[in-house]
Amino acid sequence: MSLQAMIKLYLDEDVHEEIAKALKLRGYNAKTTKEAGNKGLSDIEQLRYAATENRVIVSCNIADFNRLHSDCIKKGIKHSGIILTKQLPIGTIIKALLKLLSNIKTEKTENNIIWLSDWIT
Repeated sequence: MSLQAMIKLYLDEDVHEEIAKALKLRGYNAKTTKEAGNKGLSDIEQLRYAATENRVIVSCNIADFNRLHSDCIKKGIKHSGIILTKQLPIGTIIKALLKLLSNIKTEKTENNIIWLSDWIT
């Protein structure tokens, strides 16, 4: 099984939809909140949805998702992973996500925060 088939992404409302389109064109499984019919849900509801779909959530909402992750750890609540990034040019985010997706396995994302800045070259 390829890495592309292993990691599925869920892009939060604050992540540009063009990023999902670009990832899909390259064979990755990426879903937006709009596609899921989840626009307007709270951050915890978005994280829960991502977990039920075994998707790693991608968000630019660093403060809230960092806090949610800490709350999940304290309460023993599992999630599929959180990729956090500040607002950057779309091309920069796409390149970093492609690098991350081709080099990381699902086991490394589960119940973890991944900082997209670590994957920007």
